[in-house]
Amino acid sequence: MKGDVFHSAPSFWYHGVTFTFSAMASNSFGNLFRITTFGESHGPALGVVIDGCPAGIPFSEEDLIPELARRRPGQSAVTTARNEPDEPRILSGVFEGKTTGMPIAVIVENTNQQSEDYELLRKAFRPGHADEAMAEKYGHRDHRGGGRASGRETVARVIAGVIARKILPKDVCIIGHTIKIGPHEAQKFDAKQIEKNPVRCADKEKAKEMEEYILQLKEEGDSAGGLVEVRVEHTPKHLGDPVFEKLKANLAKAMLSIPAVTGFSYGAGFKTAEMQGTEYIADKNNFGGILGGISTGDDLVLHLSVKPTTSLGDVAKQGRHDSCIVPRVIPVAEAMVAMVLADAYLMQKTQGI
Repeated sequence: MKGDVFHSAPSFWYHGVTFTFSAMASNSFGNLFRITTFGESHGPALGVVIDGCPAGIPFSEEDLIPELARRRPGQSAVTTARNEPDEPRILSGVFEGKTTGMPIAVIVENTNQQSEDYELLRKAFRPGHADEAMAEKYGHRDHRGGGRASGRETVARVIAGVIARKILPKDVCIIGHTIKIGPHEAQKFDAKQIEKNPVRCADKEKAKEMEEYILQLKEEGDSAGGLVEVRVEHTPKHLGDPVFEKLKANLAKAMLSIPAVTGFSYGAGFKTAEMQGTEYIADKNNFGGILGGISTGDDLVLHLSVKPTTSLGDVAKQGRHDSCIVPRVIPVAEAMVAMVLADAYLMQKTQGI
């Protein structure tokens, strides 16, 4: 019937009335532990509202500083020269050093923007970025540094990840590290080495090769991609539910929501395509700590591919960009893993299992 025909957004006609909607974006993540991030790369501030955090958890701005320092720009020669102190300010949800059970709001002010460097992007679109897609979708956008699509948005996720870790059992340990940049691949794992080199690689010798490779590409006006691994030790059992709340599905969504991440796998990942069944079941490490979408209690082993940054040529000369974003993706990936696990952990508590 004509009266029941809906036309495509942003408007539709129903029973003689035309309804018009502005384009909307999803800025929230999670079920019981739910976050909403806000802010743009060159706006006054970025922040996050965290809902669902239990009351009585010790939390202060000082808790956030170490993780924000790991994500912040200007850490080394392989990252962007933008120099932001990333000083957090808690606005709500905390009283006398403990969470109240109410929504927690935290902001980080932008203090080192150079918006004039991005004026050419008002009408010129960078290849490999969201510029053109967002301009076409919304019709009006903040072109400065990528606006809402900038990797700077991830500062809010790191904040939420700190709180998520506090919800999980204390022995849960989330470790991210670089296993490959370009042709250079780590052969050893020494967790103590990860924060001792600018590429966050657990293999000391390969870390040096990776760094030299990135700096060479930077000199040539090019960039590098890589592969990140996130390990979760002492993972609680039975996290995740069948069908649409599978732990692997929620982890995949979390990882692929990170800017620059192009692929996700767990356990043996894409290597399973080459395996026979007997080979696959012979080693439980192939399962990556998940069976049927539910955690087994074994270590989770996750992998994500990170694309090379595509702000090259004239854009790179005028703005400030990373030659390799891989090292800065790691604290964000750890935070997203923590949020997924905290959400699943709270869900498990409500089910009384």
